[in-house]
Order: sequence, then structure tokens, then C-alpha cells
Amino acid sequence: MPLPTFLLIGAMKAGTTALYDALRQHPDVFMAPVKEPNYFAFADAPPAFTAPIDERPEGINNASITAADAYRALFDGSEDAAARGEASHWYLYWPAAPANIQEAVPTVRLLAVLRNPVERAYSEFMHFVRDGVEPITDFGKALDAEGARVEAGWALGRYVDRGRYAEQLERYLARFDRSQLRIYLHDDLVEDPQEVIEDVYRFIGVDPHFSPATTRRVNKSGVPKRRWMHRLLTAAQPMREALAPVVPQAMVRWATALKNQNLDKPPMDPAVRSRLIETFRPEVRALETLLDRDLSHWLAPTPRDDT
Repeated sequence: MPLPTFLLIGAMKAGTTALYDALRQHPDVFMAPVKEPNYFAFADAPPAFTAPIDERPEGINNASITAADAYRALFDGSEDAAARGEASHWYLYWPAAPANIQEAVPTVRLLAVLRNPVERAYSEFMHFVRDGVEPITDFGKALDAEGARVEAGWALGRYVDRGRYAEQLERYLARFDRSQLRIYLHDDLVEDPQEVIEDVYRFIGVDPHFSPATTRRVNKSGVPKRRWMHRLLTAAQPMREALAPVVPQAMVRWATALKNQNLDKPPMDPAVRSRLIETFRPEVRALETLLDRDLSHWLAPTPRDDT
């Protein structure tokens, strides 16, 4: 039974959902129908996180696939695909993932998308506020609580820790050849999605000239203006995803646009932004060295990224 030839490993709130959406549209690509199975993060070691959302039926403890047979079953029918993959942002963050991936699929190709860690942290926070699962609705106070939450075993609320990209990437570079890892910036995905997607297609070995629909923002964060509408559209999302291959794309785009229009994203408190910039400064400098790319705009006091 086939296993993936490529993995989209993260980061969370950096454009992985948009990229997953573009990959699943390509006629020569088979994407696992379950987004974020998390198998290589928690293979044979089911997660046991302790935040209330973690323990819900849809939470990470119960939604993650940890049995080998169940994971392989995700790729049923993909034997003839030129490339097959899945997307789990926990792979970039969780320390056990690189070793598990190397053992199972040592020649796999790895895709990572990195976002300004200051903006990424706030977007993740707003994502959980949006869904009503973040009990602390003040971002600064949620940051204050992060250490205690991690110590208590929460998966929720690791806003700063998830932004330590250099450390996370080094774990992969210690086990995989650099040619197997393609690293993109969220900035590039926003400014020229077609160029990034063409390079992704080329990297995984399929026709780079296919043009997917990329106009819709598929996982916007924000505070719902009408909570009932957000609950209704979120509850319907699994059905929309299951029917995506047969539902007209115009209808899918309409539902996504309606959900996005119902969201407001207030600006980040400038004092909290300054605090995060100083927290992430050494992380950003380390990543600049690793990527050989100037990321000084990530440390600017005025945000450039509001998605």
C-alpha cells in the first residue's frame, strides 16, 4: 500500500491550508482526504494533551491518526498518482516527527511555509478566539499563561514556542538532505501565490503549469460578528470538504467568503507587538542565517502582514 511521496509539515497559520487546497486541485496529485492526520508526530504514542479542546471528539487527542493501518488507508486508491501527500503542521513543531518520518519514508520531499512569528502567534490566538476555545481573550495575558499551559500539557496556546523555526528546521536538516526540504515564506505566498505553487508542483514532480483556484482565503482568523453564523458555517465545513470534488468551486468560494466576511480581526496591541518582536529577535536572526535571507521586516514595529 503506498505511502506519501511528500509532506506539508507546517507551520500553523502560515498558509498550509491554502497550499493544501492548491495541491488537492492538481490532477496528478493525491492528497490524503484527512487534513492534519498527525501520524508521524504521534505514531504509536497517542497524544494525551489536557486542554479542554484537546480532549473533545474533534480535538487533537481523538482526531489524530496513530495506527499504521489507519494511516495507510488514507492513501487507498492513490497507486497511479504521480505524487501523493498530506499536510500536518504538527510535523514541523513536534520533536518526534523527523525521526518517525525518516524511518518510514526516508526519501520523502518536505514542504514548509514560515510566517513572521509575531503575526503567526497573533493569528493562531485569533483562530482559537474565533472558534470559542481560547478562554483568555486578551492576547498579552494568553502569552503570560503559555509557560504554565505547556507545563500542564496543553496543546492549545503555544503561541511563542511554535515560532522557533530555526530550531525546528535544524531537527529536519540533521536527518534529511537539504535537497529534500523546500522552505517558503508566507510573505511570498501572499505576494505571488502562483509562483510559489508552480515551484511546489515542480518540487514534488508534477506539471508546474497547472493553475489552481487561489483567490479564496481558506482559513482566516478573526472574531465572529455573528457567533451563530460562524458556528453554522463551521459545522457544515466537514460536509463541504467531503463534497468538494463534486460541488462547483463557485459555491465553495461563496461559502468561504461568507464565513470570512463574518470575521473581524482587531489590531494587535502595540505593546504586545513590541514584546514579541524582542522575544523573537534572536529566533529571526538565527533563521536569517539558516535561510541566507533578510528577514528584518519581521522585526519592524509596523505590521506588514494582516492575513
